[in-house]
Amino acid sequence: MSKLVFDVPDMSCEHCVRNITSALEEAGFRDFHVSLESKTVSLETEAAERLMDVLEEAGYPASIREK
Repeated sequence: MSKLVFDVPDMSCEHCVRNITSALEEAGFRDFHVSLESKTVSLETEAAERLMDVLEEAGYPASIREK
């Protein structure tokens, strides 16, 4: 499993962080980090597409940050 960082440019406040955290937890993701400062979500996962779908459905389109 590799650590991925997802850019979430529409994240702008603590309310966004709570919404993203809630959506990811409800989808079964664990051990992730949501950073408002860098507007990113990072975690080790093989389910990148699923994570991006969950974020999109929550109103926060995301893309995988290039290494």
